[in-house]
Amino acid sequence: MTAQAADPRQALPEDLQIDLSIEAGDWPKETVLEELCTRAIGCAFSTGKLLAVPGSEVSLLFTDDASIRELNRRWREKDKPTNVLSFPGSEPEGEIYGPMLGDIVLASETVHREADELAIEFADHLTHLIVHGILHLFDYDHQEEDEAEAMEQLERTILAKLDIADPYQDRPLLADEN
Repeated sequence: MTAQAADPRQALPEDLQIDLSIEAGDWPKETVLEELCTRAIGCAFSTGKLLAVPGSEVSLLFTDDASIRELNRRWREKDKPTNVLSFPGSEPEGEIYGPMLGDIVLASETVHREADELAIEFADHLTHLIVHGILHLFDYDHQEEDEAEAMEQLERTILAKLDIADPYQDRPLLADEN
């Protein structure tokens, strides 16, 4: 799909391709996911000043815990499901990424469970994880404390523009952080 964000403050780069696939799990309808992804990714691009070459592509796979557990085991040597995994695509030229930005994979059961545990709307939690995933594709990380603080602050800023509460305020660790 070629995406266009509804709000100009959340504009996607011209002709950014968002490839969305629902493989397994209890997910909203594809049209709902498309709108949510467009909004989240558009706001991440505009707020985070992310740069991609024209015609870049990002892929989002909506799956279940069993599938993401296998990916997590294979690529991170962690034999358990997680909420979101990001697989960066092509190497950037300086600060400009693309044309293959990478893949973001999300697990239905874990995302639903975490939203329930955190007592937040499922769509808000999913939006946060999509933002988190796209930032990973642009080399943001949370392995070191200073990197984690920078990434979390940018996530807070992006989510605030989407009217989503601070996901890091007084909350338990999520699957991605274990």
